[in-house]
Amino acid sequence: MKIIDSHCHINFPELVGDIDGLLKRMEENDVSKALCVSVELEKFPEILDLATRYPNIFASVGVHPDHQNCEEPTVEQLVTLSNHPKVVAIGETGLDYFRSEGDTEWQRERFRVHIDAAKKTQKPLIIHTREAGNDTLDILRERGRGEVRGVMHCFTETLPFALASIELGFLISFSGILTFKNAEEVRSVARTIPIESIMIETDSPYLAPMPHRGKTNEPSYVRFVLEELARVKDLPLDVVAQKTTENFHKLFLTGHAAPSA
Repeated sequence: MKIIDSHCHINFPELVGDIDGLLKRMEENDVSKALCVSVELEKFPEILDLATRYPNIFASVGVHPDHQNCEEPTVEQLVTLSNHPKVVAIGETGLDYFRSEGDTEWQRERFRVHIDAAKKTQKPLIIHTREAGNDTLDILRERGRGEVRGVMHCFTETLPFALASIELGFLISFSGILTFKNAEEVRSVARTIPIESIMIETDSPYLAPMPHRGKTNEPSYVRFVLEELARVKDLPLDVVAQKTTENFHKLFLTGHAAPSA
């Protein structure tokens, strides 16, 4: 049985100092691959270095929606930086109104830049959305016009949002939040949507799942998300492992055969 962490930040200080140990623990927990996701262009070389050095680590390129004091991306930059076989996605991008004050048009414009880059490269988008669901969907419909696909990562939105996202060609990725006691609405979404539309992730070093909540998260802990998803959907563990792995390969590694679970 092989599983994949579809979203992590192993270049962050909490994890990067123990990459060899991290990779060993991934192997011990059947985590065959991890996607290290970009949040700032300044840190992208670190991510690409990890992806280049380790065959089971992949990269994305993008700027997080709530990072203000950093280099602003252009479509041309994102297209150029994504021109590497280990860079499999654009993002993370999207909208986050939770911490923003005043005019948020700069976030929406940055989101449009990422969408345009995804259209040009034909690489999927990794979307972060928080307290901005309607605007996220509206901009995808306006700018994407059915030409982009991707994933709604670390899902905490509503069932209608999930269904609308799936209709637009996006997968839904669940993090350790799925295991939290107060996350029944998230579990309800996971229970309802088809397994063909689901991936799993850690978003490490954040959001460690139960029973490690409050500790530093890491890709090997994605196994706990898998186990909770299997319980919620009342499906065998190996079936959920195989399906979520296949979904990752179809979205990010089209043309690569997914290994059997």
